[in-house]
This record gives sequence, structure tokens and C-alpha cells, in this order.
Amino acid sequence: MLCQLRPSQVIFMGAEASLDRQLPQLARMLHQEFRCHNILLTNGVMLPSLADVDEVVFSIKAVTDSLHRDYTGKSNRGALENFVTIYRSGIRLRAESILIPGYIDRAEIENIAQFIASVDRAIPYRIDAYIPVGDNPWRRPTLQEMEEAAEAAGRYLEHVSYLSGDESLKYEVIRIF
Repeated sequence: MLCQLRPSQVIFMGAEASLDRQLPQLARMLHQEFRCHNILLTNGVMLPSLADVDEVVFSIKAVTDSLHRDYTGKSNRGALENFVTIYRSGIRLRAESILIPGYIDRAEIENIAQFIASVDRAIPYRIDAYIPVGDNPWRRPTLQEMEEAAEAAGRYLEHVSYLSGDESLKYEVIRIF
């Protein structure tokens, strides 16, 4: 199937792609066979070999450990250390977070931006609007809340963007697994 698709860019994502033991071998094969630009979306809990990963998009849930524990059930210490490790490796690194009003709000987004800036102010940071799913008690942020969070993050970082949740897809998404 891959030969028919002739991919030029592959994004490893879903659940937590870094937990798949075959990720390094698949990334290597994609580099060798198709010269793909390989991107890993990760929460950074685990770091597989990144030898054939060209770029990492790192999802920072929260930097306040108690908030991160409440949201994910785990400490964020290892993930934040892995963020720094990836940066020091020289692999292109971007960060992203989800704005959840009243939970992971503007103040926490600002804390995240300060953490990223402590590593490098030039790391691009994108803030995504929370989209309500399941029976979670949270609501979608307003455009004004997105803009305010982006402005707060922009005090620390050079490249801040946001997705308000009403954007359309730019490319076709093909799931092969």
C-alpha cells in the first residue's frame, strides 16, 4: 500500500505513537524507501530512538505537576526532561497544548510558555482549542480566550499560534494502520 501512496511526509500519531516498539524501524524504512520527512506527535512520556525522526511535535499537557497529575494521572517530570533532551538532540521541535477554560487555562498556558522559553524562546508553540468530547465537564474556549492565551504566551515566545477549532483540513489524511 505504501508504494502506491509514495508518501513524502509521515506523521506518527494516535494514542501514543512513541510506545510502539516498531516506530524506530518503521521510521528508518520510510527514510530509506521514500525519503519521508518523519514527524512524531508525542506527550513525551517515553523516548524511542529518534534517529530517523526529523521533527517532534511535543504535546505539553501542563507544567504545574499537580495539574498534570490531575489531568493525566501521572507526573510530568519525565516528560519535561524529555522535552529538553529532544531540544538538545538538534531535532526540530515544536510544542502544543490544549486550552481548557477553567482547567488548563490562560494562566497555565502562560506557565507552559515560560517553561518552553527557558529552553529556547524560538521554539514554535501552538495552542489548540479544547473540543468537548464524551462526558467531560469542560467547554470549548471562546475566540477571545484563545487570543488572550496566545497573547500571554507571546510575552515569552517568538512564535505562538492557535487553532480555534473551526479550521478545515488542508491535506488529505490517510490512515494506514
